[in-house]
Amino acid sequence: MSRRRPASHPSADDLLTQLEGLTARALAHAELQRAQVELAEALQRELLPAALPQRPELRAAARYAPARHGLSVGGDWYDGFPLPDGSLAFSLGDVQGHDVEAAALMGQVRVGLRAVAATAADPGEVLAQANDLLISLDSRRFATCSFLRYDPVTGDLSHARAGHVPPVWANRDGRWGHCADEGGPPLGVLPGATYPVTHHRLTGSGVMALVTDGVIEGPAFPIEAGLDAVAAVLRGQVGSDPDELAAAVLRVADLTGHTDDAAVLVLRHDR
Repeated sequence: MSRRRPASHPSADDLLTQLEGLTARALAHAELQRAQVELAEALQRELLPAALPQRPELRAAARYAPARHGLSVGGDWYDGFPLPDGSLAFSLGDVQGHDVEAAALMGQVRVGLRAVAATAADPGEVLAQANDLLISLDSRRFATCSFLRYDPVTGDLSHARAGHVPPVWANRDGRWGHCADEGGPPLGVLPGATYPVTHHRLTGSGVMALVTDGVIEGPAFPIEAGLDAVAAVLRGQVGSDPDELAAAVLRVADLTGHTDDAAVLVLRHDR
């Protein structure tokens, strides 16, 4: 009967060498992941506006929080800019995905909206042309969006939305609600889509908040509950500074257990 040789066990030096190799690979992977995150975050910071337009009777503020999984960057955006006729335009939206490509496409959509709005004042026409532009890019991604135009002469706030959650509003007189106006499909889905426009006459003192679904929807938190939570914040702090109010609205996302990006745009009016 032949004897088996005892199995050889790695020496301490061999184990240390293997451990060093595994550690080096883990560190290299971590460094690569961190570099990707930093690049994505820097890209998004450059794509979002440094400031929003303000008027004595209409003040704007915004907040953004990154996703809680994967790269901490995504396709959410907010924007505000003056138009050639003296009115103000605001947009808020969300490009599908959570990666550098989503952030890059977000920048294209945001800039495209600015370019279109310079010649097409009607929010519905702005979204229609932006939809055609996104389809022409053949990105195979879509975007939801709300676009608003404020006329400082008449106080008219015209609004159109593309597959996006409705704005929430509250006035000092106690009235509040969700803008249950009709919307159109997301941008980049249906060629030739149309987008109905709703007009709101801003009077008195009040606030309107636009949010992405990362603020109001979570794994076990329905959108309706999130909209009601935002409305409760607005009603309780309708007279607050817009910047403080935007931060308070963003904290609604903590109730939802969200894993998505979250963006908030607040418009405070006193006419």
